[in-house]
Amino acid sequence: MAEERVVSPRAAAEERTHETSLRPRSLEEFIGQTKTKENIRILLEAATSRGDALDHVLLYGPPGLGKTTLAHIVALEMGVKITVTSGPALERAGDLAAIITNLGQRDILFIDEVHRLSRPVEERLYPAMEDYALDIVIGKGPSAKTIHLPLLRFTIIGATTRIALLTAPLRDRFGVVHRLDFYDQAEMGRIVERSALLLGVEIDGGGVEEVSRRARGTPRVANRLLRRVRDYAQVRADGVITQEVARQALSMLEIDALGLDDIDRRVIETIIVKFGGGPVGLDTIAASICEEADTIMDVYEPYLLQLGFIDRTPRGRVATKLAYGHLGIPYDKEPPQPRLL
Repeated sequence: MAEERVVSPRAAAEERTHETSLRPRSLEEFIGQTKTKENIRILLEAATSRGDALDHVLLYGPPGLGKTTLAHIVALEMGVKITVTSGPALERAGDLAAIITNLGQRDILFIDEVHRLSRPVEERLYPAMEDYALDIVIGKGPSAKTIHLPLLRFTIIGATTRIALLTAPLRDRFGVVHRLDFYDQAEMGRIVERSALLLGVEIDGGGVEEVSRRARGTPRVANRLLRRVRDYAQVRADGVITQEVARQALSMLEIDALGLDDIDRRVIETIIVKFGGGPVGLDTIAASICEEADTIMDVYEPYLLQLGFIDRTPRGRVATKLAYGHLGIPYDKEPPQPRLL
């Protein structure tokens, strides 16, 4: 499963402590996502000067790119409390009401996987976001009463990997929407250097380059690989991460030069070998490699699309010439012939 992969962008439960210790605590420390960071800085300065709460913020993009980190930074910069929850955790409308009524002035409620909110919870959220009020029904039947409960002005920061699954009414209630993209090689190198310094790991320029190049443009993956390479260096080398040490360690983990692991290669091999390069449907690919279709779409596909190894078409997924070349498979597809009108 995706959670067991070394290059999975999703955080495992045992990594929470490591992530917290390496997490930037200000916009100045946060590396990359320049446009999003600058827009958030302006929002913070404007809201602070007015003494008002931020507009509701929606952050979307592949997992592991810093959505949760940015939410915590916003709270720290504002000097307010942040309450963290997730869409699946809010099972009933009462769960949401209990959290929101405890928020103070300008406090932040961070909802991860906001696209997975249940319909009753989402509908209860609308007036809270728009009018800063909750309508609570007490009792049942003819004796039921509705209490209109005003709320202090607060901010919801939502995070999602699947913005297309958000309903239009919910999406429209977020005044600020930003996409987080994969990090470039230079940014990844700075992230690896910073994490190595915080972890007390000795690493040279070649080691930084090797780890950052295979980290799939994702800080969470970079930090995980760095810890694995550190362990290898302590056991098999002199504790110093050089380019050769990093290469040997990552080769043992079956992570290739572009950061692809065995499951990534199985996805593109399935499209190329079993289905002639595609097009092939997502459910068919999932069944072929014994994986969930949603996991392929959320976890595997974004990076393969970023590399240009697969294309999405109306008829299904297609492997590109770059994917054939990476696997060393001859590309013998004929280019499409122009249609005569």
